[in-house]
Amino acid sequence: MSLSQISVRGAREHNLKGIDVDLPRDSLIVITGLSGSGKSSLAFDTIYAEGQRRYVESLSAYARQFLEMMQKPDVEHIDGLSPAISIEQKTTSRNPRSTVATVTEIYDYMRLLWARVGVPYSPATGEPIAAQTVSQMVDRVMALPEGTRAYLLAPVVRGRKGEYRRELAEWQKAGYTRVRINGELMAIEDAPALDKKLKHDIEVVVDRIAVKDGIQTRLADSFEQALKLAEGLAYIDLADTTLEALAQSPSRLREGLGEGMLNEAGGNTPSPDPSRKREGSKSGMKKTGLPPNRIVFSEKFACPVSGFTIDALEPRLFSFNAPQGACPACDGLGEKLLFDPQLVVPNEHLSLKQGAIVPWAKSNPPSPYYMQVLSSLAGHFGFSLETPWDALPAEVKVVILYGTAGKAVPLTFVDGRKSYTVSKAFEGVIGNLNRRMLQTESAWMREELGKYQTAQPCETCHGARLKPEALSVKVAGNDISSVTRLSVAAAVDWFLGLDQQLTAQQSQIAKAILKEINERLGFLNNVGLDYLNLDRTSGTLSGGESQRIRLASQIGSGLSGVLYVLDEPSIGLHQRDNDRLLETLKRLRDLGNTVIVVEHDEDAIRTADHVVDLGPGAGVHGGEIVAQGKLQDILDNPDSLTGQYLTGARRIEVPKMRRKGNGLMLTVEGARANNLKNVTASIPLGTFTCVTGVSGSGKSSFTIDTLHAGAARTLNGARVIAGPHDRITGLEHCDKVIEIDQSPIGRTPRSNPATYTGAFTLIRDWFAGLPESEARGYKAGRFSFNVKGGRCEKCQGDGLIKIEMHFLPDVYVTCEECNGKRYNRETLEVKFKGLSIADVLDMTIEDAEEFFKAVPPIRDRMHMLNEVGLGYVKVGQQATTLSGGEAQRVKLAKELSRRSTGQTLYILDEPTTGLHFEDVRKLLEVLHRLVDQGNSVVVIEHNLDVIKTADWLLDMGPEGGVRGGELVAEGTPEQVARNPRSFTGHYLKPLLKR
Repeated sequence: MSLSQISVRGAREHNLKGIDVDLPRDSLIVITGLSGSGKSSLAFDTIYAEGQRRYVESLSAYARQFLEMMQKPDVEHIDGLSPAISIEQKTTSRNPRSTVATVTEIYDYMRLLWARVGVPYSPATGEPIAAQTVSQMVDRVMALPEGTRAYLLAPVVRGRKGEYRRELAEWQKAGYTRVRINGELMAIEDAPALDKKLKHDIEVVVDRIAVKDGIQTRLADSFEQALKLAEGLAYIDLADTTLEALAQSPSRLREGLGEGMLNEAGGNTPSPDPSRKREGSKSGMKKTGLPPNRIVFSEKFACPVSGFTIDALEPRLFSFNAPQGACPACDGLGEKLLFDPQLVVPNEHLSLKQGAIVPWAKSNPPSPYYMQVLSSLAGHFGFSLETPWDALPAEVKVVILYGTAGKAVPLTFVDGRKSYTVSKAFEGVIGNLNRRMLQTESAWMREELGKYQTAQPCETCHGARLKPEALSVKVAGNDISSVTRLSVAAAVDWFLGLDQQLTAQQSQIAKAILKEINERLGFLNNVGLDYLNLDRTSGTLSGGESQRIRLASQIGSGLSGVLYVLDEPSIGLHQRDNDRLLETLKRLRDLGNTVIVVEHDEDAIRTADHVVDLGPGAGVHGGEIVAQGKLQDILDNPDSLTGQYLTGARRIEVPKMRRKGNGLMLTVEGARANNLKNVTASIPLGTFTCVTGVSGSGKSSFTIDTLHAGAARTLNGARVIAGPHDRITGLEHCDKVIEIDQSPIGRTPRSNPATYTGAFTLIRDWFAGLPESEARGYKAGRFSFNVKGGRCEKCQGDGLIKIEMHFLPDVYVTCEECNGKRYNRETLEVKFKGLSIADVLDMTIEDAEEFFKAVPPIRDRMHMLNEVGLGYVKVGQQATTLSGGEAQRVKLAKELSRRSTGQTLYILDEPTTGLHFEDVRKLLEVLHRLVDQGNSVVVIEHNLDVIKTADWLLDMGPEGGVRGGELVAEGTPEQVARNPRSFTGHYLKPLLKR
């Protein structure tokens, strides 16, 4: 039995009520149910945790010493487990060095490809440069017609200042008799005194030769001497002809030198002075500036004109994480933190006197020095301190921000009653901030000044992250950085067409590398990530995107017999791309793996081989199996909420009337952030608006980067920079903008829903006011687990102790002293209705609302959390254990508990993440209630149940990445459904007909 299924018996982790379940192996299994019904507890905290624990058991004794601390899940036994891999929604990495290409290992293979088949090009001439062995050099000279006379020269000085008396004497002592100085051939003893202020070219004559059989050995020795003298460079200068003339003879020369060598080597007509650089010739000499009778040899990758050299090509040369390849200016980050004029002067309508320059106006304490400097500049350049910043001439703004470029100006200062004027250069506001940032040793000051900085492309590498040497190496005419700037879809086409552009030898070398790259790109394409650029940093990816990237990597590993546990991989995916994701999951299953997916998506549930529906409610009301089996078993079960929504017995209704709004419009004009193509779109205020479109179409660029950032700057005075756009009109009709995203409400176990919403302060005050507390002299601080006094000192109020596992992720274990209660014994003795503060934190929000029904401030906050569907979450549940969707709903509850003004603009990013159909219905009631109060709600969303209830839609697209960024359709859902270009409309049409 254990070979054909995974048998779980007596699972009681979190809210699971001792459930027994048998899951078929090598199948696609979907675990669904209401939010908080126990899906993650079964999939991750029971099945995956036990698989991981058994894996650790197989490790060395060193790892096993931690084992008793890795708690066994609360389950009687599990049979039929395979090695388990969990792919969760946590963003892959916040490291700025981590990109889509590095996470998927595509970049590692690209580095190998460029190192093995890349051709270095000279930045000066644009011509390829190649390394040669002495044997190759000899063969090339022997390919010249017999009898050709030539000089073998060692270019010891190239375009450098100096007298070189000592060096000339040393070369003469070494046995060399002749040199060419600045193009003139002479004996060393006849060399004139050189002007040390001028640049000179000196070449030592190593040998004079006439090409004939038998000179090969002598020629090889001479080449070795020349290369040693000139650090790897040697010249052959023909004595009485040019390469162009020799090129007319078809024989050995063309075979030996090759077409490229002839072009690289020189011009087309004889020159009386063979070393003079000719101009205007028709051949490659025009590009290179080489004499027409010269052949250049190099044992390094070196440009004969500019002297640009490159060491042997190795993969690490192309790594921006290694000193061998990283741009020295930005250390391979591609960007630098620089002071941004938009943050230095955030409100351009203010004058200098009103404090337009924020870092100077807000200096602590306020410094009269800055105003005196500005007054002096105003007097000298003829402008007024009372003129608004946006009305000042452009040249005046440049002087104020960037200084007087070293030119002295009169600056007048008042010291006490005395006034004095000094003439000095003004460093500019940004120069002043740069100097203070470099000089300060105060961490506080650095943090304060850092508020005026933004990351901007490095001025040396322009965001390429690599040294010039790495960028000079090209494959099919492209350097490695330009290829990583492509989207996945464009990279697929580029790499597939690469084989036709390589030589037979290069193709043979690149074959295995290209196979790996093409496979990985194909996987990314198949999970709906074709719009992502390969150089996109991992920290900017959403949870769903990073999860699908890891999914693509797992398929690339080709493992079988593995148990994969996934957490809502469909997050952030448009309905159109869902099919590709499901094909990927089925492929993972067909490799011989068991795939368990926690999912609410209807398509995923209908595709699954086996469905487990948990419920019937959330939290304490859940943790039971309501229905399980094939899809039909779920549909036929009258107790299954999921089944009722799938059959249509329950559904979210389409509103009978669409709101028209209050007649006012919020318009974004000319939005150009990221892939947006000069988009102008209007949102009717007082409506529920959805921004839709396929993944990567530009929804977040428009809504978050442009609309929210622009509104936050204007309405909230936020120090953020909006994406490039012309203007936003209609903001005067809103009083504030609130963005509710899915970022965590806290990154430590100390943060929880009670602390975030402010309810915990009220609870502590309530406990401090109890008679027992007053008798003991306990204040509110006694009931805080963040300060000494009432908390357990062993775990410092965390309730958990962090065990560093070194080579494995850190493990948190319950504190033995307080048993996870966070407080010491004395604090826990203070009780209200028989419960201590630790018991209150351990309650569900639903129970806490009932418990504090006589305390309105606490009750109202709990009610709001309950309203957004979080009744099952515990009051003190650690923020680190909340999903992105739960964190977003905690934020929503916090905003809802504030008094509504009826003029607020709410912006939400996929609020239905992690929500069951029934939870979506509850959430929509809350959001529509906000709109009914006069507010405006803008939601980025893929969920069709949300989209069909909207008053207005903005549909972006038509595709993702460079093929997106347009406004495809706008209007009511009915109008968008009729638009043939809209993918959203295509999926919306059948829903609206129902």
